[in-house]
Amino acid sequence: MPTMIVTGTGTEIGKTVVTAAVAAAALARGRTVAVLKPAQTGMGPGEPGDVAEVVRLAGPVTAVELARFPEPLAPATAALRARAEPVHPDEIAVAAEKLAAEHDLVLIEGSGGLLVRFDAAGATLADAARLLGAPVLVVAEAGLGTLNATALTVEALRTRSLTPLGVVIGSWPAEPGLAARCNLADLPDAAGAPLLGAVPAGAGALDPAEFRTRAAGWLAPELAGGWEAGLFTAAFTAAFTAGSTDAFADPGTPGPP
Repeated sequence: MPTMIVTGTGTEIGKTVVTAAVAAAALARGRTVAVLKPAQTGMGPGEPGDVAEVVRLAGPVTAVELARFPEPLAPATAALRARAEPVHPDEIAVAAEKLAAEHDLVLIEGSGGLLVRFDAAGATLADAARLLGAPVLVVAEAGLGTLNATALTVEALRTRSLTPLGVVIGSWPAEPGLAARCNLADLPDAAGAPLLGAVPAGAGALDPAEFRTRAAGWLAPELAGGWEAGLFTAAFTAAFTAGSTDAFADPGTPGPP
């Protein structure tokens, strides 16, 4: 798997931190890693973008940004408003192939969700994935609404003959509610793909040395980690499988008198 696409079910759900965790886990295994950001939006010249954050957290990766647009909008709209040339899928594919020739792993982090437009023709990250024949890692939220959003993202992948590698929860809460706990078991069914990790909320604020030490523990072996979906899910759903009807009661809601 020399190249992997990292997309999400939406924006601000932890794609950059997940990308950094995957990079850190690969680096810990002695692999060389490059991170490619096709379009960075919402950042002015000289400001640290997503690839800089991956480098800060993960360590010595090769960081490449193809284009930058100052307004926090979809890449196609941001490019248009900036009167700049947009990024096209073939450019992404060429850049990724060059990086893959010199690195063991290339991670391509998208902007927003899978079908966010890069140019006026409606090209998306899915088009770049198709050109590269690369598997796609889906970063999802933990709570309500994530099952539908994840299912839609994976359906969009499969209708384009793309392979969903699996799902990583981008921000697992310290005190997960009922929906998040149930979603651990339901997400693989909704996606038709395995759950490959859960990155704790606030991981991006950790000291980089601690982040690198802990990253592999948030990710499954398919992502060079040691996290086990079955054990993690069981820790939060043990009462469910025991058959207790009380297990589905919201712990914050008093039961009947």
